[in-house]
Amino acid sequence: MKIALFATCIVDGMYPRAAQATVEVLERLGHEVVFPKAQACCGQMHVNSGYFKEAVPVVANHVRAFEAENYDVAVAPSGSCVASVKHQHPMVARQAGDAGLEERAVAVGKKTYELSELLVDVLGVTDPAEQLGSYFPHTVTYHPSCHGMRLLKLGDRQAGLLRGVKGLELVDLPEADQCCGFGGTFSVKNADVSSAMLADKTANIRSTGASVCAGGDYSCLMHIGGGLSRQDAGVATLHLAEILASTEAEPVTVPGPAGQTVKVVVK
Repeated sequence: MKIALFATCIVDGMYPRAAQATVEVLERLGHEVVFPKAQACCGQMHVNSGYFKEAVPVVANHVRAFEAENYDVAVAPSGSCVASVKHQHPMVARQAGDAGLEERAVAVGKKTYELSELLVDVLGVTDPAEQLGSYFPHTVTYHPSCHGMRLLKLGDRQAGLLRGVKGLELVDLPEADQCCGFGGTFSVKNADVSSAMLADKTANIRSTGASVCAGGDYSCLMHIGGGLSRQDAGVATLHLAEILASTEAEPVTVPGPAGQTVKVVVK
């Protein structure tokens, strides 16, 4: 297949290794990855903050960018951004009274998938160790993001892929379905509430004894990782794509507990 990569703002600007890992995984399966160069923000921050009018040109830009590229499906390593494309974009266009943009946004949304959704539902990945060579010999706990669970209804897809990685021990996270407290602009506008939610989340992560907290959204992982770092918890945060791309060859290192290192390879 020809797959268009929707990198997302936070991955492109702060965690490009998640995008690189996504490309590595897809190419390892034999697919071609293209990058629509006109893509920018999906407008999720605008919509979540109630700025529907200001979101219209942002939504229109995303639609134009992905209409301009020839591809079979699009993928993003972010459940929240895919949820925005699928659910918020048509709503923004409808609120603006632009039926044409709404129809185009729906068409782009139908072709857009979150990474685990694409791997499991479309590309048939059921055994990452066998099909991708995924190898990650560490104890991992997993935080499911709110948008992935509630809007995209990803269910067990991400956790199932993690369980199929050779050497990985997946430890259940207490109160896993509870929000980490990020929520984009929510963490700025409601800092005290956000910090309290984060404290609960990091306490639950630390209680598992895992050396890595994995997830499918680097927005949540950035928030969680910041909290764990300030606590000097010695727990690394890694995106699902990075773990799936990990093999037994040429590891890079990420800080782990008690001076250990977490080995990851992204070619």
